[in-house]
This record gives sequence, C-alpha cells and structure tokens, in this order.
Amino acid sequence: MGIRTILDANFDFEIVDEFFDHYSMMIESMEVMILDLNKPTEYSRSIEELFRVFHNIKSASGYLKMIPIAKLAAFVEDALEELRTTDALANDDIITWLLEISDMFAQWQDDLKLDNDLTHIKYSLLKIPELTK
Repeated sequence: MGIRTILDANFDFEIVDEFFDHYSMMIESMEVMILDLNKPTEYSRSIEELFRVFHNIKSASGYLKMIPIAKLAAFVEDALEELRTTDALANDDIITWLLEISDMFAQWQDDLKLDNDLTHIKYSLLKIPELTK
C-alpha cells in the first residue's frame, strides 16, 4: 500500500510533497556524511548532521504514518546518540552499517516516488555493530 493510500483523502498532500523534497535532499547527502566519519576533522560535524537527518526523518515519517521508515530512523538515531556522547570514533563496521542503512532509505525513496509498498527492511540492519574503534 503506497503512501497515498495510507493517508485519507482529506490529508494535505502538499505536506507529503514537501516531505518528499526534504527526504530526497537528506538521502542524497547521507552517504557523504557517513563517509566523512572516516575523517577526524569532519567527524563531529558529520555525526551531528547525521543525527539531525535521522531525527527529522523519524519525526516527519511518523507524522505521515510511514511506520517502517520512522522505526528504522529512530533505531539509527539512538545508535548515533551513543556515538555523539562518546569520545571514540566510529569504526569501519559502523560506517559500513550506516551505508547499508542509507541504501535502505534510498530504496524507500524509490518506493515512495512510485507510490509502491515500502520494501521490507533487511533484518541484518537491525543488528548494530560495536560502535567504536
């Protein structure tokens, strides 16, 4: 069931269109921010930006009743919060995991554009690698 069938006919679809625009921008920038976690000079900025991206996706997708997107965004937000509060840097495993997460959100972007059912989440994404080096 696509997003347009989840929401009732009285829903303001301008909000949906605005979500799609912002979601697309966030998805496009996500991979660069993840890869920047390997750069000590970019790490703090990237982790903060990623946290905000997932927080925004969680809030907006929850409002629009896109439950799988909201739940995965909340899950990732929690992991990023742990990284924000530690002095250690993310290791290669966590960066690979975040890139796979990014791919999942990109797949959902395609699903949303086509008004398709959301692709089922890859269960391997629900296992967070050890977070730090």
